[in-house]
Amino acid sequence: MEKVNLDWASIGFNYRKTPQRYVANYRNGKWENGYLTTDETVVLHESAGILQYCQEVFEGLKAYTTQDGHIVAFRPDLNAERMIDSAKRLEMPPYSKEMFLQAVVAVVKANAAWVPPYGTGASLYLRPYMFASGPVIGVKPSDEYQFRVFGTPVGPYFKGGAKPLTLCVSDFDRAAPKGTGNVKAGLNYAMSLYPYVLAHQNGFDENIFLDSATRTYVEETGGANILFVTKDNELVTPKSDSILPSITRRSMLYIAEHYLGLKVTQRPVKLTEVEEFAECGLCGTAAVISPVGKVVDHGKEICFPSGMEKMGPITQKLYDTLTGIQQGLIEAPKGWIKIID
Repeated sequence: MEKVNLDWASIGFNYRKTPQRYVANYRNGKWENGYLTTDETVVLHESAGILQYCQEVFEGLKAYTTQDGHIVAFRPDLNAERMIDSAKRLEMPPYSKEMFLQAVVAVVKANAAWVPPYGTGASLYLRPYMFASGPVIGVKPSDEYQFRVFGTPVGPYFKGGAKPLTLCVSDFDRAAPKGTGNVKAGLNYAMSLYPYVLAHQNGFDENIFLDSATRTYVEETGGANILFVTKDNELVTPKSDSILPSITRRSMLYIAEHYLGLKVTQRPVKLTEVEEFAECGLCGTAAVISPVGKVVDHGKEICFPSGMEKMGPITQKLYDTLTGIQQGLIEAPKGWIKIID
């Protein structure tokens, strides 16, 4: 199939309309058959549950063109499972794993010309999401919902290479114990926007949020999980019930252990021990890994030995291996790559 004529390496990480998106409605206690549409607008009742009580969950994943010309998606089954868990937590009717995967495949196939060619560093970013569409006024779950998936081509997250970030320890809390920190819902991200803007105004790239109960342990940033590398090349990720279960982090841990032969540990990480690590990075769908060069704790600078110029050696190996798997350059574990076309 002939691709859309775009300067793929320069399109940036922004929304760009593609021809087709997927829509399904939940009415009368069941999900109706979904369908593709060219209409990108969403029409809502003025008292829709999403507008009144923020019943909404979403996912993010990518479709790629591999070296051998296939269009593939990376572990979409895990996105489906996480969305089911998120929906249950917000009292929303789960969209089944089978239907989720069918919707993703339908959107990718319908927009195949917008999946960037291999070697451009670009991909088709997919956004499945579900929200309460039925009218409510009392505080209660809605009776009606809508599930949608759209795709938009995005360029490399980093232009000119990944430059290490500077993080600040936030005075704000991201999530409460036994709250919704482990749920991929818009309400969690809304809470992080003010601290995010404030961090930027103060010259930082992102926040590190601590556990809200004791403000002792590192949890995550506003939009990504955190990983650390010790001076002995052990990969350490913070463990907490308030952390979003990142699919990228889960994949990184497997790669570190089974591809790179590293020791992997998931445990609570105290802020006071951050200065002992050799490398730090943020992991997520958009950038895979964003290297961190410095953490500032209320004026105290914690500088990692990996520096402010490039990724540390272990972080780079993790990045290269995961992207190699996604692009078809390295053999993937069974079930990680779903061939779509």
